[in-house]
Amino acid sequence: MKPIVSILLVVLCISCSTDSLKIKSGDIIFRGNAHSDLSQAINEVTQTSKSTNYSHIGICEVSNGDVFVYHSDLGKGVIREPLEAFITAKDSIGYTVDLYRIKTLEDKQIETALVKAKSLLGNSYNSTYILEDEGYYCSEYIYELFKADSIFKLEPMTFKNAETHQFHSGWITHYENLGIEIPEGKPGCNPNGMANNDNLMFIRKIK
Repeated sequence: MKPIVSILLVVLCISCSTDSLKIKSGDIIFRGNAHSDLSQAINEVTQTSKSTNYSHIGICEVSNGDVFVYHSDLGKGVIREPLEAFITAKDSIGYTVDLYRIKTLEDKQIETALVKAKSLLGNSYNSTYILEDEGYYCSEYIYELFKADSIFKLEPMTFKNAETHQFHSGWITHYENLGIEIPEGKPGCNPNGMANNDNLMFIRKIK
């Protein structure tokens, strides 16, 4: 192989590799365990064998070179905000932010998901984590966007510590304040479980 051809191939490979690491519309972004009691309660009862450590999730949109994240946040509901605001949320400082991509979707499916994401803006946060109730919690929101594509699956929820098999104290307090029983075993989803979905591939660490 001639030297100039070899150089061109190397440059092309580097360019392709760099492009694959760029944030794209439809990418799924995960935020690490935050300092809030509820965030820690979510993480402690949903960690997987792969030791992912996420308590929040959103979907990216690239518009005119800027990156925005659609997500449902406690106290804010379903919102669209710049990536930097998502990364620097006051209760998540010091934790990781990772980027994943759905391997099986075509551009049209991603476009449809983002149209739906926009249509749900302004909905409240579902603090009961019961799918039938009003609003959306963070992973429920992402599940809903790709429901027609069967990307994510619902699983029986647990609010118990995996080691003690007792309800996490944070969840006991949360549901006592709501005045309802803990919805143990009801169908749902969570960030750690979604990150381990076979349809997703890890792209890179953002923070």
